[in-house]
Order: sequence, then structure tokens, then C-alpha cells
Amino acid sequence: MRRIVLVFLGVLFLIGLPVQALADTGAEGMLKAVVRIRSLIPPEAESAGTLGTHREGNGVVIDADGTILTLSYLIREAESIEVSVPGEKPVRGTILGYDFYSGLALVKTHKPLGVAPIELGRSAAVKSWDSLLVAGHGGEEAAQVVRVISRSEFAGYWEYLLEEAIYTLPAYHDFGGAALISPEGKLVGILSLFTQVTIPGVGSLPCNVSIPIDLLHPILASLKNAGRSGRVQRPWLGINAEVSHGRIIITRVTSGGPAEKAGLKPGDMILAVDGKEITGLSDFYRKVWSLGKAGVQVPLSALQGVKIREISVHSIDRHERVRTRPGKEISL
Repeated sequence: MRRIVLVFLGVLFLIGLPVQALADTGAEGMLKAVVRIRSLIPPEAESAGTLGTHREGNGVVIDADGTILTLSYLIREAESIEVSVPGEKPVRGTILGYDFYSGLALVKTHKPLGVAPIELGRSAAVKSWDSLLVAGHGGEEAAQVVRVISRSEFAGYWEYLLEEAIYTLPAYHDFGGAALISPEGKLVGILSLFTQVTIPGVGSLPCNVSIPIDLLHPILASLKNAGRSGRVQRPWLGINAEVSHGRIIITRVTSGGPAEKAGLKPGDMILAVDGKEITGLSDFYRKVWSLGKAGVQVPLSALQGVKIREISVHSIDRHERVRTRPGKEISL
């Protein structure tokens, strides 16, 4: 443990950042707060086809009550959840809540884990070229120093958008739900994705995308108490899409979802939303969401084959398609 702390402090010293704060936090105990999460999802669940029925990743204990912060895709629609602390037997878990807007979720265990939580920080303070610590389940051997290379938007193909995602490198292999920790020993993000970033003069490099912890602060109490964020829900269409030659191409439609019911199919090209031309995935999402809350009609101009068609999609609340409801008792 001392070796990894010294390496981290050495990097901070070289770039002129405070070095004493992390040493005062008790780093070894801090790393124990990162736990392993395993979930089992029934084959008939909507997400089973894309995310699988056996999922595994990390979670972070964030308060004295033992609340665990993780990713919604790791536990969504789970019929069983198992939480493990290094050196201890796994314990049963229950979903407290999840938020599709951020991609974050909360889990609680049926028995105390006996680990000290990691204090929540503020991701707004994280800047490009800052050095941070990434920690997955497994203590010292599962932690590494990373550099922030960008604070910029991330648009996911599954109707997902982060305005100020945290991009870090080198890439961390066990990224799902891992902790992104500041030099002061505070949680500033949750690793979510593996992707590539292009650096001028260098080329494409593998990196990770983290969800800023500031997205959790305004919804934490609601997630714990009600299982939902409390936000007005955005309209959901039920599509996967990608950009090809500057155009939005549908790659998949959710079976029985709004887009399929409206007649959209894989291969269709989306040209406009409510008569307004779209320029990329993030622009597409923003134009759809600007029409109103979940349930609003979404007028789309789509190229199907050689014909441009005007298609109105009756959007829904994404939560309506989730099989397992937050707060339900889950047994192994």
C-alpha cells in the first residue's frame, strides 16, 4: 500500500499539486471501500440481450449506512445481487435505486460490510491534466494513477449523454463502477466506459470515461428514499444509433419499444427532429429531449430505403420498460 501511495504522491509533486492530503486519509482503508458486485439477470429481462445475464463490476461504499454507489447497467433488472469485500464472504444485496439520466445506481447489503466509506467530493474541481487515483475491488493491486485528458461531452449510442464526462488515461481494465479519487482522498467520479481518444500528434489512445460525482449530489436522497432521481423523465424512443458520414443511423430498435411501434427499423437514417436538421448524436438527443417530458410525441424525418418518411414516435418513460423495480427484496 505504501508503494502505491508514494507513486501517486510523486506524480502529484511533479505537477505541483498538494501531496499531504492523500497521505492523511488512510489510503489502505479507503481502498477497502471499493467492493465487488455480481448480479444475475433473468433471460427474459429487456437488457439481457445487450448487457448479458451475468454482470460483474465494482461499487463504492459512500456513507455510514453502507450505501453502495455503482452503475445502473450492472444491476438493472437483477434478480440477485452479491457484494464482496476483500477477505470476507459475499453478502446479499438489494437495489435501492437507479437513474438513467446519469447512469448511476445505489445498492444496499443485508449485513454491514464493516468498511469505512469514501467521502464524496466535487467533480467540478477536476480539470484537464489533473492526476487522480483509480481504484477497483482488490486493494493496492487494483489501483493506479491516471491523468485527466479531457472534460467534455460523451454521447452514447443508447440515448445517453454526459455533458462533462471525465476522460482519463491510461485505460483501466476493470473499469465498471471503479472509483475515481482525488488527491484529497474524495470520490470525484465513477468509471463507466472504455473508449478511444484522439490526441493531435499522438493518435488514438485507449482511455476511460467516468461519470462526474456532481451528478449524484442533487439526486442522492431521492434515490435512497424513492428509488428514482425525482427528475422529470426525458422522452425515450428505444433505439441504438451511430454516426456514419455525418448522418444518424439506427443500428437497433428495442423490441416492442416506441420506435419499433412507430415503424422505425435498423438501417433507417434520421434526418431531422420536428423539422430541424440534426448534426450528431448529442444534437439529436438534445432536440428530442427539448420537445418535453416522457410521453411527448417526437416527429422524426427518416430516410427508409430511398424514401423520406415523416414518422411520429410516442415516447415513454424509460423506467416503464424495467422488469425489476428499485427497492424490491432480492435473494440469492
